[in-house]
Parts: sequence; structure tokens; C-alpha cells
Amino acid sequence: MKPSVGIIMGSQSDLPIMAEAAQFLEELGVGYELTVVSAHRTPQRMIDYAGSARERGIKVIVAGAGGAAHLPGMVASLTSLPVIGVPILSSNSIDGWDSILSILQMPSGIPVATVALNGGKNAGILAASMVGAFDQEVGKKMDEFKSSLREKVEKSASQIEEKGWKEILKK
Repeated sequence: MKPSVGIIMGSQSDLPIMAEAAQFLEELGVGYELTVVSAHRTPQRMIDYAGSARERGIKVIVAGAGGAAHLPGMVASLTSLPVIGVPILSSNSIDGWDSILSILQMPSGIPVATVALNGGKNAGILAASMVGAFDQEVGKKMDEFKSSLREKVEKSASQIEEKGWKEILKK
């Protein structure tokens, strides 16, 4: 399956969070590639990755980073593809706020879609939604996914209404 989503991260320590994006894309059958690209330690690799993404068939890039979290913004400055930033609470993070703000507060002209701290799965969902906007098969799978979320909530509501909240909490 040809990758349409690129998943990159600043270091291998980000893999547990970024794997959530990959896992969601796998469940939907959306092709992706996953690798480590550091904005600070391998800037040329980052430039090469971003510069060649479109010609490799990538439609959207999911970039996760902790600490100063420059990777998503720097990649967005190097490509016109949409970039989704995943701020990661890392060992050198200040409660994750440094990562969140580094990704969220981009200058005009270099937008980065930003998900919640450690929001790898939501990044995968957003990437699939972007691909699904132009790919009918992926769009249909996203519709089914959204429908399953509604069904889950409706089932929970019915259980609470029928059994009462005290009975539900006993479990």
C-alpha cells in the first residue's frame, strides 16, 4: 500500500505516542510511512524529508516532538502539504506546555494543525480525515468510524438510563 501519510518524530522516545497514529491508520487501511527526523540533530534529513514528501505521494505529514518541539513548524515551513503537530511530554519538557506552545504558536503563513498533548491517535484520525476528503474509500471508512463513536455513546447513555448510574459504577 503506497503511503499517503508521513509520520515523523524527533526521537525514538516519541514512538509510543506516534505509534497510536500509525495504529489508527492501519486499522483504516491508510498507507503511511514512519521514521525519526530531528529538526535539531538532523536538519538536512528534515529538509530532504519535507522536500520530497509530495513526490513520494505523501498527502499529509504528522510530526511529533517534545521539548522545544520545532519539528512540526520547521517541516511546515518546508512544504505546502498540511502538517499535523503532536506535542509530546518528554523528559526535557516543562509539563508539556513548551511543546504545545512551540507547535501551536506558529507565525502567519506557516500553519500547523495541533492536537492535544500526547494526542497521537487524534493526529492519525485527523490525517485520515484529510486523506478521506479526497479519497472516497477512506472517507467512507471515516464515516463508519464516526458512526461507531455515536453508537458507543448512545449505548452508554442507554445503559445508564436503564440501570442507573449507581449500578454502572459497581462494575
